[in-house]
Amino acid sequence: MPDATFEQDAALFAPIERTGRAFYWTVGALLLLILWGAIAYWVQFDEGLGVTGLHQPVSWGFYVTNFVFFIGISHAGTLISAILRLSKAEWRRPITRMAEVITVMVLFIGAAQILVDLGRPDRMLNIIRYGRYQSPLLWDATSISAYLTASTLYLYLPLIPDVAILRDRPGKRRLLYTVLALGWRGTERQQEVLNRAIAIMAVLVIPIAVSVHTVVSFVFSMTIQPMWHSTIFGPYFVAGAIFSGIAAIIVAMAIIRRVYHLQDYLKPIHFRYLGHLLLVMTLLWFYLTFTEYLTGFYGNEPEEMKVFWSKFTGPFWPFFWGMVLFNLVVPLACLVRLGHHAVGRTVTASVSVVIGMWLERFNIVVPTLSNPRLPFPEGQYWPTWIEGAETAGSFALFILFYVLFVKLFPIISIWEIREGRETGLKEVEERLLSYLPGRSAPAPPGVGGREGHERAPIRL
Repeated sequence: MPDATFEQDAALFAPIERTGRAFYWTVGALLLLILWGAIAYWVQFDEGLGVTGLHQPVSWGFYVTNFVFFIGISHAGTLISAILRLSKAEWRRPITRMAEVITVMVLFIGAAQILVDLGRPDRMLNIIRYGRYQSPLLWDATSISAYLTASTLYLYLPLIPDVAILRDRPGKRRLLYTVLALGWRGTERQQEVLNRAIAIMAVLVIPIAVSVHTVVSFVFSMTIQPMWHSTIFGPYFVAGAIFSGIAAIIVAMAIIRRVYHLQDYLKPIHFRYLGHLLLVMTLLWFYLTFTEYLTGFYGNEPEEMKVFWSKFTGPFWPFFWGMVLFNLVVPLACLVRLGHHAVGRTVTASVSVVIGMWLERFNIVVPTLSNPRLPFPEGQYWPTWIEGAETAGSFALFILFYVLFVKLFPIISIWEIREGRETGLKEVEERLLSYLPGRSAPAPPGVGGREGHERAPIRL
């Protein structure tokens, strides 16, 4: 473990040690939005769901859209971070913690959307008291609880060495860091145990993360509602979750890079690599979306077609074609040729995808409920200020959690950066030598001078 007094990475301590006016203004603005959302919820709690735009048959609206959206973004940390760790991608080191923090924070916000959607939130306890595993709703509660536990542990384990560094530096919150450091001294034995624990969690969280959004899709596809009863919903939801998760990571990276002047750590190459992943997921999202709508159109089932045309040419056409614009057209225009504008183009595409994926979740939830299979009259959903305030407050609460985490802990893993510096050159050299003949192997005729001349040592 490198010496904790090593100051080469002083820029990573700046957000923790220095607090400017911008921090207080940001927190103040976020608290106002959260207060607005809290007032809206109190009105809803006091007067009932009648103050919202929810009704029969549209009993789900913004709240369930936000639930699916936030749970999807949570795949940013565990899937991306875990896969990059297991594949030993060295460029992952500055971005893994940002992704892992997103996962934990949005899981809290996403799960809370279900409570907000209930007119009687105390009835949430009925899942524990009277839950039956024949219900996909109980599957959902179980998988999200397991996912939140695993993701929190996966965030905390790599945080321990950095908390120990903060504990050993002069400054505030020494008691907090001492408790969280768990007696970390950086011995070889501790490092070995930590690396093994991180590797185990990286393997475990991948299937858990995949199962979570698959189970979220089952809440829809296990019904016989038109445009929901589909076998492709599992992979469709998981691919969409990874798609929005990568976009969320890129947006967070850009903000942190700009606000805290971390250009030396978050370089254009990181945006370029994530931009390539985002482009792949753009094409995969389009493939699954096209397949989903093509099979529905080809089947020409009357109830399905009512929902289908309500999206393409009916009252929901702005949301559907907006989804296509933000999730396909803009990302392709930005990412196909990044050139020398990798950061700007990737961030533009990511902001577009975040908006587009929220619209996609809305397109899944509301149009189907507006055209019910049961003998209800068709109904249009128009959200009230209550739902708008709740949505704004939820996003503000997520951002506030993220800002406070950056204030308390290093958002870029210090020990992983230092470990990468120490081992990177050696690993690159060994990797190159594993691809090439030995250093003393004779050069082929006509290569490197006269025949039989030994190659010079490789210099990196």
